[in-house]
Amino acid sequence: MPIWKAAILGVIEGLTEFLPISSTGHLILGSHLLGLHDEATKSFEVVIQLGAILAVVVHYRRLLGERFSGLMRRDPVAIRLLSVLIAAFVPTAVAGLLLRKIIKRHLFGPWPVAFALIVGGVLMIVGERWLARRPRAEIVLLEEVTPRQGFWVGVAQCLSLWPGTSRSMTTLLAGRFQGLDARTAAEVSFLLAIPVLGAATALDLYKDGRALLATADARAALAVGFVTSFFVAWAAIGWFLGFLRKRGLEVFGWYRIAAGIAVLLMIPRP
Repeated sequence: MPIWKAAILGVIEGLTEFLPISSTGHLILGSHLLGLHDEATKSFEVVIQLGAILAVVVHYRRLLGERFSGLMRRDPVAIRLLSVLIAAFVPTAVAGLLLRKIIKRHLFGPWPVAFALIVGGVLMIVGERWLARRPRAEIVLLEEVTPRQGFWVGVAQCLSLWPGTSRSMTTLLAGRFQGLDARTAAEVSFLLAIPVLGAATALDLYKDGRALLATADARAALAVGFVTSFFVAWAAIGWFLGFLRKRGLEVFGWYRIAAGIAVLLMIPRP
């Protein structure tokens, strides 16, 4: 993979990983437009998520440091957050292990992505409007989220295994329907990315690591994709949290619908 193409995919990953518009879907579309269709590219798209994971760790370094220290002291607040993340991680981990090969074989293409973008956009718009018409007390502190709520966020996250659906979208919407305000739902989604994306990346490195690291050019492309995704994702996290304070998710729903329709119009049917 040429370095410039790796950089473009790194920007796409970093920009879209934490926005509810599907990083995997955009990477598949980007790779298609760049003429990258091989299996190594699919694994490259997964592995450069490490940059986005590092961005979450850096952004939440203080919180993570405090909670890690709290676990050593058996602090209930730290234990509760860990329980929430475990409860949310398990459903996706099980589904991912069972469906990984089927998903890569049948759903890594422009048409499945376009369908998921449109359906997800409609769900976001309907969900946001439904929530707006039914105001209720919301959880505004991360410390108040329960493992039960985390579990249902994890169940919803399983839908994001379909490329184009968006892990961020499913976890944000599920969090909102579980009574979390938009910012707290986003924080749960961001922190959950660490084990979920970490596990997916580790699995792909184990399965296809030799191909990704076989040559100096391949290693250079992977490094460029990783670094680019890290810096772009770090900036995107801060921007998105600020955006959620002022506006909801509906605008991203409209974007998804427009993007999905554009894909259907631009890319020939297989």
